[in-house]
Amino acid sequence: MASTYSTLKVELIGTGEQTGTWGTTTNDNFSVALGEAITGSADVAFSSSDVTVTLTDTNAAQTARNLRLNLTGTSGGARNLILGSGCQIEKLYLINNGLADAVTVKNTSGTGIAVAAGKSMFVYNNGTNVVDATTYLSSLTLGSALPVASGGTGATSNAGAAFALKGANSDISSLTGLTTALSIAQGGTGSTSPTFVDLANNVTGTLAVGKGGTGQTSYTDGQLLIGNTSTGLLSKSTLTQGTGITITNGGGAITIAAASSGGGGIQGLEVFNNPGTFTSPANTTNVYVLAVGGGGGGGGARNIVTPEGNSQVPGGAGGSSILGIGVYPVAASTPFAISIGSGGNIGTNSPTGGNAGNAGDATSFGNALTVNGGGGGGGCPLNGNQGTPGNSGTSPLAEVTANVRVAPQPAGGPAPAPAPATTLLLENNSDVGIGGGQQATGTKGKLLVYF
Repeated sequence: MASTYSTLKVELIGTGEQTGTWGTTTNDNFSVALGEAITGSADVAFSSSDVTVTLTDTNAAQTARNLRLNLTGTSGGARNLILGSGCQIEKLYLINNGLADAVTVKNTSGTGIAVAAGKSMFVYNNGTNVVDATTYLSSLTLGSALPVASGGTGATSNAGAAFALKGANSDISSLTGLTTALSIAQGGTGSTSPTFVDLANNVTGTLAVGKGGTGQTSYTDGQLLIGNTSTGLLSKSTLTQGTGITITNGGGAITIAAASSGGGGIQGLEVFNNPGTFTSPANTTNVYVLAVGGGGGGGGARNIVTPEGNSQVPGGAGGSSILGIGVYPVAASTPFAISIGSGGNIGTNSPTGGNAGNAGDATSFGNALTVNGGGGGGGCPLNGNQGTPGNSGTSPLAEVTANVRVAPQPAGGPAPAPAPATTLLLENNSDVGIGGGQQATGTKGKLLVYF
């Protein structure tokens, strides 16, 4: 029958086996295997990585079988000593950690226990985890005082312990057994009452700013405390509302809001150079509309061809549109379709008499205001000297003008008030609604809405 091995890898000779050699095996069992397990010590070298030790079926020397494991080498950070294959047994170890970092002793299934750097510690492998070998001592005598860092006093007498532990007042978290009240000068309240200082009865007057108070005893709605450089104190004050802002002071609350326009004054301007839609903003009750239609195109010329050379007799200039003005009540969020009149084209030239220029198109604000374009200039007749000028456009509440302009809105400033009816200052100083001169196209219209 072949040999078997115990958990400590002591060789168990089979019956009738090893005739003539069993003595050597038995000696190895006692001197090596049991000697290592009972009193043996072996070095375990680390090299900046975890180390695993194992036990195999042999009674020859094995590191993991020794009682004391002496950890040497370089840790390079916290490490693990893993009791690997064959070590999942019940066994006591004395670990001497000679490394610069803590080492956790564990088996393959447990969380283990950490041995601090430079310390020795008894640990116990219960087969599934490595734990403290002892958790209770009925008595203990130390050769020197237990330091404070280890939970002791660092002293060997009661008086020495009291002296060692005393420190700043902040070190004291609890006092019991006092027979008299701790005075205010000693950091107490001067009272034995569990409510400590009774502010209502024991404190009189107003706590000043210099004492951490406010120096005030009462307030009204909306009052705030504001620092005052001249007095070095706190003054009571309320917020002051400005233009377009309302402030409402309530009990424990201040409400700041934009003032409602209420239909008073001009809030903004929208300019239309092309067709689009104007939608009245919230709080808008009226709009002020200025519109100009397209200018008429100039009339065509009569071409004259003679042996001496060619010449032309011009047609008439196109008529300009006019400025239409209107004020209209509106409801918030109401859309208005905007059309912008195009300038009229010039009439064609002809040897038999030029054709009339086309009239400019109308500019309109919904169904409320329509400003007609200027009329086209007359073409030069066959026997005439020059074509007749076109007529001006027409509109309700309008004034005739030969030069209609609009000034640009100031950068970052409010919308300008409506210009006089005869002079509408236009962006970029370009003309709108002007009739075409002799053989020229009329300029397109424009519309402005103040709200």
